[in-house]
Amino acid sequence: MAPAFSPADRDRWPRRLFCASALALTLGYGVLAGMFGWFPQGLFARAAQGFGALVPGAAADREWYFKTVRTPSPPPIANSGRAQPGLNLVTAIGADALEALVLDLDGKQLHRWSIDWFQLWPDASHVPERLRPQSRPGTHIDGAVLLEDGDLVFHFEHLGMMRLDAQGQVVWRLPYQTHHSITRGDDGNLWVCGQKEHTVALPEFPSLLPPFVEDTILEVSPEGRILREWSVPGLLRQNGREGLLCLANTDNFSTAESGDVTHLNHVEPFPARLPAGEFGPGSVLVSLRNVNTVFVFDSRSGRMQFVSTGQFVRQHDPHFLDGNTISVFDNHVLGPADPHPQSRILLLHAPDQAVKTYFAGTPEQPFFTPILGRHQWLPNGHLLITDSCNGRAFELDRNLQVVWWYIHYVGEGVVGAVEQVTRIPSSIAAAYR
Repeated sequence: MAPAFSPADRDRWPRRLFCASALALTLGYGVLAGMFGWFPQGLFARAAQGFGALVPGAAADREWYFKTVRTPSPPPIANSGRAQPGLNLVTAIGADALEALVLDLDGKQLHRWSIDWFQLWPDASHVPERLRPQSRPGTHIDGAVLLEDGDLVFHFEHLGMMRLDAQGQVVWRLPYQTHHSITRGDDGNLWVCGQKEHTVALPEFPSLLPPFVEDTILEVSPEGRILREWSVPGLLRQNGREGLLCLANTDNFSTAESGDVTHLNHVEPFPARLPAGEFGPGSVLVSLRNVNTVFVFDSRSGRMQFVSTGQFVRQHDPHFLDGNTISVFDNHVLGPADPHPQSRILLLHAPDQAVKTYFAGTPEQPFFTPILGRHQWLPNGHLLITDSCNGRAFELDRNLQVVWWYIHYVGEGVVGAVEQVTRIPSSIAAAYR
């Protein structure tokens, strides 16, 4: 039975609505003031200013695919002229298709791939029936890189990896359940996340109860051939870290876990351009979201060189900064009781496991994506952040001031989720100019 409201309660509602409306108008003015230089703030006065305009809205297919923005809406591009020069690769959910775009810093579209799972992969027998898309868009792109000839390599999330040429024709498909990140090694090979689904128990993993996902790390040639493969549970077991496979278990008499236990979401080899330290050539950086863990292992021996657990929450997209330092996109998903959830970019110093917050959202300058998210350190020292669920990206200078932003509009007042916005290397960008 619905609760009864007294006359006094009914009298309170107009006042509550007035207060809520006044608060919304005040916040809206503050956002626009930050964006357009109105009193009391300048356009780039503080980091992430103006992005509070993005708020949750109605879902189209999945809750996070689309969001509405307050009106008047922020402009799709703001370029201060101080951004790192170059072009951007954008992978996002468009109004009528998944898409990959090459844009300049002023938002001019130089190339577009319209990507349809059903047209590009009509016979996906390698994907379990329960995971096969049923209606458009059906999936999303998570992880993409451009090659020197202008080809695009990307994942259909958890469904497989594909290479398309500049005209959108399929060069090859990798029928393996790949997902999340794609990172190019110094030799041009692709380091990617994969998974195998098991419906029967495996004696080597006694704490994994079927059905469960076995995450895998793959090194793949530019021609789409698997060169090397590692089992993530196997690496944990080899290094005495099996406890991570039952980290969330609360049963007194069994440590068995099932389902997506570790949730691998990033793999990255150590780049030769960086000075070595705790890490060096052969080191591989790995992120396991569901156990809040980042580790580094030696790809030649399988030995773990570094492990950090619980210093971030549901993290994504870690990167080597040098031989001793890792940056982490900490989604920082603390739960529904957190009134102002904010994501962070953390710096993790491996020798002593010290953690420093480089950038974080605040209630006044919101930055929070509960899933996905990317960050890229640019040659001039700037930081490019993809705030995926809010359909935007922004570039911070060394003083954490916004010098460029992009918002992915798919209709009037509606943004589509953005998986990644990355500045393209100049050697590859030349193919699109």
